[in-house]
Amino acid sequence: MNMLVSTQWLADHLDEVVLLDASYHLSDTGRDAKAEYAAGHIPGARFVGFGTIADPDSPLDNTVPKADAFAARMGELGVGDNSTVVIYDDSALHSAARLWFLFRMFGKDVHVLDGGLAKWKAEGRAETQDVPSPAPATFTPSADDSLLRDKAAMLANVESRAEQVVDARGAARFTGEAEEIRAGQPTGHIPGARNLPIGMLYEEDGTMKDAAAIEGEFIGAGLDLSQPIVTSCGSGVTAAVLSLGLARLDKASALYDGSWSEWASDPATPKATGAA
Repeated sequence: MNMLVSTQWLADHLDEVVLLDASYHLSDTGRDAKAEYAAGHIPGARFVGFGTIADPDSPLDNTVPKADAFAARMGELGVGDNSTVVIYDDSALHSAARLWFLFRMFGKDVHVLDGGLAKWKAEGRAETQDVPSPAPATFTPSADDSLLRDKAAMLANVESRAEQVVDARGAARFTGEAEEIRAGQPTGHIPGARNLPIGMLYEEDGTMKDAAAIEGEFIGAGLDLSQPIVTSCGSGVTAAVLSLGLARLDKASALYDGSWSEWASDPATPKATGAA
């Protein structure tokens, strides 16, 4: 089965999967993912909550959690080692990709609902306010730290340029023309980075573009797909969308988890503005 599944596939297999709502919104949107879940969700879906899949000891938003903490949360949600997992969201951030990335890092192949809740609702499919009470399960993680980059590695890469960096934020934030979302942070990007806003990977109906079109977007952004790539963004969420797109091309990538929120917070890191 593909890493993306269609709404029709999910409708046909709804009783056979563990369905997770991984919706997440930036604070300036005024949206509350948990409240929206309570108002209506796909039958059987369990709400994840991004605060429960981040390291509580990190000063940064959405930091990758410890393996045992992630395993415990997935167990609470009824995700076992043999579960078929489908993740969806109803977010402009396509936040399901972040949870897909965490599962990938912790050793489990899972699937993302193509088009998310918006497509499901647009097709008039069933919704409910019922909250499931899943039986606890055992999820055994096997962390792959090679999928992550930290600030030290990214600093070294500014000099070596051994890995290409692609930033998922909007163009105005990347160039420094727009204010940063996090108050007081400088604008711009990591020197040498390329820019590919996540919207470029999606069709108008919210489904992901096909592999050929995705490849064209990365090449158009100046990436050489034969060379190593690290994805980045504001806090590691939308970077995972680029990682998902690359995975559809069978292209391995790493993710800079601290992303711009960490990089910009350090006065010693070099910053660039303007176009890539």
